[in-house]
Amino acid sequence: MQFRQQALSKLQSPEELDLPVRFARPQGWLVLIVTVLVMVAAAVWAFTGTVSSTLSAPGILTHGQGSYVLQSPVAGQVTAVLAEEGKQVAANAPIVKVRTAQGTTTVVRAIAAGRLTTMVATIGSVVTTGADVASVEKIAGAGDPLTAILYVPAESAAALPLGASVDLTVQSAPTQQYGVLRGRIAAIGRNTQTRQRISAFLGSNQLGDQFSQHGQPIGVLVKLDTAHTASGYAWSTSDGPPFALDSMTQATGAVHLAAQHPIDWLLP
Repeated sequence: MQFRQQALSKLQSPEELDLPVRFARPQGWLVLIVTVLVMVAAAVWAFTGTVSSTLSAPGILTHGQGSYVLQSPVAGQVTAVLAEEGKQVAANAPIVKVRTAQGTTTVVRAIAAGRLTTMVATIGSVVTTGADVASVEKIAGAGDPLTAILYVPAESAAALPLGASVDLTVQSAPTQQYGVLRGRIAAIGRNTQTRQRISAFLGSNQLGDQFSQHGQPIGVLVKLDTAHTASGYAWSTSDGPPFALDSMTQATGAVHLAAQHPIDWLLP
């Protein structure tokens, strides 16, 4: 009964209207102020800040004129290899000799001038009609500049701007030691590339399979930045590798996309 009497007395007492009302403790005000400042800073950054992104795609260094595959016009045995892999060959230069079962000898010749990138045939090997003998990259001379071809997924190619900078990780030049090769997008293909078209351009069925394994890509031409280095091209390091780059060397390109404001991600 004692507790009940105290409660009734408190209810019957007049309200303490003259006492100040405490809305929040000082710690609460501090938390509120910090929260408001963070929200304001985030809003300002969303409208004025920029975020850069990159798109990665596989590719290859080449002279840009494409390659072709030499095929044997007859079935028989290879009796002589007349050209050396990696060397320049002139148009109509003899590449291999094939002796048929009838005893006649046919000389397989280069269709156009270029560099012999792959010699498939070996002395003593047996070839069928239409079998691959060699791959030749079409170039006018050893001093022709290299370019890079990137094979970008078709759904991502539309986001690539002409002139975008590209960092290329070259298979033959370790990034940790020599850095990345610099370049810029010079052209973007309009149509997707089938496995057959890639194979025909690069002169390699294996590369055709590799670059089209995730679907038909878009070919993107990257012009390499030149510099006074041993390779003749610009690198993220001062000198780059102390050797010349070979065509048909595989690389991976990181394309720097246009910077965006964070608010653009939220707006339709």
